[in-house]
Amino acid sequence: MVRRIASQVHQQVSRLLQGEYIQREPSWYRAVINNPPLSLPPKTPPRRTPYDKKPQLNPQQVYPKNPKPLPVHYIEDDLRRQFFRDHPFEAFRPTTLVENDRISDSHPIQKEEWVRLRQRGRNPTPDDTVQFALNLYQYHAVPLSEAYARAVAQFRALRSEHHVATTFAVMEAEALGAAFQPGELEQSFEKEKKALESWQKKEEQDEGALAARKRWKAIVEKREGQDRWTKGEEYVRLWKEGVRPDYSPILTQPL
Repeated sequence: MVRRIASQVHQQVSRLLQGEYIQREPSWYRAVINNPPLSLPPKTPPRRTPYDKKPQLNPQQVYPKNPKPLPVHYIEDDLRRQFFRDHPFEAFRPTTLVENDRISDSHPIQKEEWVRLRQRGRNPTPDDTVQFALNLYQYHAVPLSEAYARAVAQFRALRSEHHVATTFAVMEAEALGAAFQPGELEQSFEKEKKALESWQKKEEQDEGALAARKRWKAIVEKREGQDRWTKGEEYVRLWKEGVRPDYSPILTQPL
């Protein structure tokens, strides 16, 4: 027989009797039919724990009378918001968003054992700092403001140490003859230089095209006596002598 709820056993036995799977009625069957059990009340949803809710002014009033859904609140969100407000440039650090085929295992150092941020590595991430501050608040009885101050101080110290170590490592590698690939900034500068050079070449091409479109060009040859100003006296003298002025250009080669 299929497992049933206690209040529905008599209904299942009735079906089995109708289908002739059971030949005789059980001794309790007629009594249960005459006095059927009460139906179970509908299943109520589980009560929401106060972990992800903002603390109310009155702790006894856990569920307000407002029918609207309660806001979801986590302490990590407040810590993370304050962290990025104090360190805005941490949001510009590149990070990978590729997810693996399975969820990675949590770090073995947790709860009471986690007392220093350096236990998670020498180059902590902002999320490590937030989790460390929350761990101090929950498992070491440290006030939230003091826990955040400790976590941020250790984060800055580790980042400074990592920056100095990385800088000296690069200097040492360059002194030994290592050649690094250009970074993103260097590549951007090179692209900008190429773009500016292309503009200059385009201007030169435009000037050459304008010069090529000038099919006619005036060639003025200096004649004798034209280097000095005669106030029109030379023109009047030639007019009186009957000499016509010639303004045609001087040809250096025969046609």
